[in-house]
Amino acid sequence: MTGIAHANVLVLDGSTGQPRETLGGKAWSIEQMRALDVPVPPAFVLTTQVCQEYYDGGQELPVHVWSAVPEAMSHLEHVTGRTFGTGDHPLLVSVRSGAATSMPGMMDTVLNLGMTDGVSQALAAQSGDPAYADDTRERFREQFEQVVGVAAPDDPWEQLRLAIIAVLDSWNSRRAVSYRRDRGISDDGGTAVTVQAMVFGNLDNRSGTGVLFTRNPLSGSAEPYGEWLPRGQGEDIVSGRSDALPLDDLASVMPGAYTDLMTAATKLEQHSRDVQDIEFTVESGTLWLLQTRSAKRSPEAIVRHAVQLQRQGLISVSEALDRIAPEHLETLLAPHIDPAALDTATTVATGKPACPGIATGTVVVDADEAQDRAEAGENVVLARPSTHPDDVAAMSMCQAVLTELGGSTSHAAVACREMGIPCIVGCGEGTVTGTAGQELTVDAAEGTVYKGRPTIVAGSEGEDPDIVQISTWLQEELGGDAAGSLAELLRIRSGQ
Repeated sequence: MTGIAHANVLVLDGSTGQPRETLGGKAWSIEQMRALDVPVPPAFVLTTQVCQEYYDGGQELPVHVWSAVPEAMSHLEHVTGRTFGTGDHPLLVSVRSGAATSMPGMMDTVLNLGMTDGVSQALAAQSGDPAYADDTRERFREQFEQVVGVAAPDDPWEQLRLAIIAVLDSWNSRRAVSYRRDRGISDDGGTAVTVQAMVFGNLDNRSGTGVLFTRNPLSGSAEPYGEWLPRGQGEDIVSGRSDALPLDDLASVMPGAYTDLMTAATKLEQHSRDVQDIEFTVESGTLWLLQTRSAKRSPEAIVRHAVQLQRQGLISVSEALDRIAPEHLETLLAPHIDPAALDTATTVATGKPACPGIATGTVVVDADEAQDRAEAGENVVLARPSTHPDDVAAMSMCQAVLTELGGSTSHAAVACREMGIPCIVGCGEGTVTGTAGQELTVDAAEGTVYKGRPTIVAGSEGEDPDIVQISTWLQEELGGDAAGSLAELLRIRSGQ
């Protein structure tokens, strides 16, 4: 089978030729990776048109769409040599949302779908590890009930139908609607539904899951940046509930998989001409990539990466300047804590920097309360054990976000980088939630939280070589005699 199972049910084999608006971001990235011969589990997609038909038809899955799914599934069975939901070598799948515009964590996913009593027994026999089979089954049960809202039926095909409907319904979930409204994203696009063969990061001691940024999304340095979680699966690493390991650990324990990951990352960055955020799984030492997308980054990283990519010949000067907004420069040149004040400042907590910036506010540990107090005009720092997509509305209104668990690729870190909100993660259990009601200052560039209000001093344009380079480019484009700050010159350039 090549390309098409049905006009709106497409096998992702690298040859569909369809745009992101049709395939959704997740499936489009799979299609791009397969075209580049990057190791990706086979998949098919129900296009965004299906979502539109679903809502136009009173939230009923079109019969002609569902009737095309078995043919697409047979492609996954053929490629993997497995049988969906049955047999000695069963095929399990993930069912994921994917809008054309990236909406991290806003919609729903079901993993390990196709699980039955027989499949669990087959996985135990095949792996020789009943604990792995039990873990996989329990993950499926919990996630299916959470996302779909009912207990999983015994029939794998009914599981699949219900999961597809749940993903389509998630397009109009409260958090997704709020996310689109806050960012000016249209409600008309709809989500695609990607169905992909599972690979198992929880299989054995040479398995795991991880996230790789091709360049550092926090500081803007050119070095790869990421984390991985041995014997992890799916949302484990981004949930923030587990402390992941640095990628250097993967390089140490599985150098072959690490080398394959770096090779794929370079290929994807050069193809996209932008910094990539890559989700990957290692199954028994074999690397699989699940998704790639342009990375959400701190304002500082956006500026520095634009300069780096131009110097490396991947983008032009004009493109580099197009990627930098005046607000990015203003954030990069924002005030910082006076070093002299640090001698007497009291450190409350330290953690991993997730999005740089300086902010002062009163600590609140409940997301709803934080949102109410921020809406009332109070400067609030939200402190949580970890954050969840339902917390995003509150996070967006706070001065800073602190978490006790999770790493630099957790939900809090990714969401705050996108929103440009100072954030520190992984401060340690009991460290920041116990400061409720206190006034704290968050230095999220350094990963340190201080009591009270240390003295803050202004930044300077003339101290940074990347800033000097941008100044030179702007003077050349604007004729050499333009006056104003760099942010003002960028606004002149863009006609604002």
